Amino acid sequence: MNLTPYEPWQLLTRLQRDFDRGFAWLPTVDVSEDDTRYLVRADLPGVEQKDIEITADKGVLTLRGVRQFEHRGEARFLRRFSLPENAVADEIRARHVNGVLEVSIPKQPKVAPKRITVEAA
Repeated sequence: MNLTPYEPWQLLTRLQRDFDRGFAWLPTVDVSEDDTRYLVRADLPGVEQKDIEITADKGVLTLRGVRQFEHRGEARFLRRFSLPENAVADEIRARHVNGVLEVSIPKQPKVAPKRITVEAA
């Protein structure tokens, strides 16, 4: 008689691994901010520039694309971010260098409140 070890999580682990390989992929993303812009950096190793789509619509920045695997087919990714009110969507710029996507989102310049003098009647 042969004894077979019982591993209750084996099926779940296998399903997760198969899902990660064939259907979806969630790239790592860092978001930072300075005085003039927001910067979104996504690690996209193995993703070609032609396979990346970036849109900004109704206050939402969307990064989507496809990563091609030599033996396993492809994995799609989708990340969405809410844009702050002071973001200038028409001036968003993106560049893809060495597997890193950088999306620069300019901020509207701060407008100082106008001081109004009170005149005597």
